[in-house]
Amino acid sequence: MGTPLDTAPQHGPRPLPLFLSMLRSETHNDPARRTRALTGLRAYQDAPRLPATPMPAAVARDGRVLLRDYGGDGPSVVVVPSLINPPFVLDLAPDNSLLRWLTGQGLRVLLVDWGTPTPEDRAMDLGDHAQVVARLCGALDEAPLLVGYCLGGTIALAAAAFAPVAGIALIATPWRFDGFGEAGRATIADMWTAAQPTAERLGLLPMELLQSMFWQIDPARTVEKFVRFADLDPTSAAAQAFIALEDWANGGAPIPYAAGRELFDDLFDADLPGRERWRVGDRIVASRAPVPMVEFVAQDDRIVPADSAIGLPDQRIVPAGHVGMIVGRRGRSVLWEPLADWLSDVSRSRERPNP
Repeated sequence: MGTPLDTAPQHGPRPLPLFLSMLRSETHNDPARRTRALTGLRAYQDAPRLPATPMPAAVARDGRVLLRDYGGDGPSVVVVPSLINPPFVLDLAPDNSLLRWLTGQGLRVLLVDWGTPTPEDRAMDLGDHAQVVARLCGALDEAPLLVGYCLGGTIALAAAAFAPVAGIALIATPWRFDGFGEAGRATIADMWTAAQPTAERLGLLPMELLQSMFWQIDPARTVEKFVRFADLDPTSAAAQAFIALEDWANGGAPIPYAAGRELFDDLFDADLPGRERWRVGDRIVASRAPVPMVEFVAQDDRIVPADSAIGLPDQRIVPAGHVGMIVGRRGRSVLWEPLADWLSDVSRSRERPNP
């Protein structure tokens, strides 16, 4: 199949050759759909971008990892994003930013920014990342509330074993990795087997390899979103929202080799957290911490299945998907507001004098 996309674009799926191979496979009986998807992909690549919103200054640093202060008055809330994809899905646009909205709810919001690892970071595993979060929390004047999104929630729970925290809110956080199902875990294991030699040689697990894994979750949906984009005015609000989210999905730094190995071998394969056997340093990370905890579980999550959640007594089922609960049209009502209410309630309970 000839295409006008023979060179790597400034914007677009990474790596492009693997995407085109998947596109050929998904549309082999539907050349018209293939053409529409390619038209949509080209339109996405060429569309104008709104200026990026600058991230706030850092108030603490631990190596390459920064703690950025979004401001706000009130109890400190440290938000821990996933290692996979950039953190700015939590601050996607001025009018669609969970972080900036929370600052107006009587909370001081800080974001962990993982930075960009280098091969020198190859030995930094997930537990090391958790201990970095713990040290950053220790630099604050008070024990913060922790909010973890996706794998960031898994890391946040480990961090709480090393630093005092006031409470933990988990959003779409995997913990019981057998909840990904036998077929899903087998597919992930096969992909890691193929990627592991390259990652070990580089000292890093490139985002390109991780992204190809995500495509396999729902390749038809991946193609369909570009088919739909072909019909949009690239300057429209709907198109700009798609572009911002797609640029996020196609971005991201690599992760250190040791973190990737631990993720795939110890979490996905061995399910050490779900079996209460995940060790960070000299400690077993428990699924329950001696502080208030809540978990928000996306009902329609194709990335982190609901069955992989911890199953806390305070579990809130969110009628949205993994990303939609953060940036979707209903995100404010189904996640943002309940999260802010929980954080505020925990903070107020700390301020009440004991009877």
